Amino acid sequence: MNHGRPVAVPGGDAIARCRRLLEPAMREAVSGLHPWAARMAAFTMGWTDIDGRPFDGNGGKHLRPAIAMLAAEAVGAAPESALDGAVAVELVHAFSLVHDDIMDLDEERRHRLALWKAYGVGPALLAGDALLALAISRLAGTGVPMAYLSRALVELVQGQTGDMAFESRPWSGPDAVTVQEYEEMAAGKTGSLLAVAAAVGVALGGAPELAERAWEMGCEFGVAFQIYDDVLGIWGDPAITGKPIHGDLRRGKKTLPILAALSAGGPAARELTAVLHADPMSEEDVRLAARLVERAGGRQAALDLAARRAASAMRTMDECLPGDTALRALCASLVDRIH
Repeated sequence: MNHGRPVAVPGGDAIARCRRLLEPAMREAVSGLHPWAARMAAFTMGWTDIDGRPFDGNGGKHLRPAIAMLAAEAVGAAPESALDGAVAVELVHAFSLVHDDIMDLDEERRHRLALWKAYGVGPALLAGDALLALAISRLAGTGVPMAYLSRALVELVQGQTGDMAFESRPWSGPDAVTVQEYEEMAAGKTGSLLAVAAAVGVALGGAPELAERAWEMGCEFGVAFQIYDDVLGIWGDPAITGKPIHGDLRRGKKTLPILAALSAGGPAARELTAVLHADPMSEEDVRLAARLVERAGGRQAALDLAARRAASAMRTMDECLPGDTALRALCASLVDRIH
């Protein structure tokens, strides 16, 4: 097992600067939990091993809290002004990953055991709930920031519900999942957390009147981010992503490259439909499906859509947060990420 190898991250310098502010605040927040929940939280954050011993691991990119603090900086405030929002957003993100791994039965996260695999399903659910409760308490009474956090939680659950509901939908026919439905799901499941990071950041930075536009910008980036994740979920390097190649195809996930390929029509799409209906899919079927998705244009369609959503987000940023800021550099780097 890889013990937290370092990986390249988009906007690494800005994220590293924000992480130096974030980690002490995150540790302080988690320390208020029941000792057992705190131990599980420390494991999922990458601070300790399964036995609670200090561990120099990979705690994730910390993209969302960095967006919150850099959004505050973009409106002229110190990044520290958005620290409570950054902590809240990162706690929600951690909660969502803990529950996500349980629902998807993913046994690994960041090259280590997933929390449920390490401690059991019940304890992991409880730890995830504790992280969510901490996030809410962090922004309680803040007015505009809390309102956006509440909105994000509703949209996050809606998006995750939609994603799970897709699993029972057919690959073809009138009830098949459409690309538009996928985009709506991604806006909730992934877009909501980048959206709330940006909205909370500008609000805590003293510009609550910009929060709605910042939300729109973050949501667009979130959809682009999810689409790139979908591309990597089929063709990404396992040594970098920590996930097996063709993993989403193997699990039958209805991701954007597959949906775009199916909607394109033509011989490759028809052959792909037949392969996807194999139950179970063999490893040869999985490899063939990946080739057919690419041949039908699904990979390129996904990359093109991600680029359009990212360009839309950058236009919104030009309107509401102009200037050569660290936030702009970080968000621009998301467009061409490789991990």
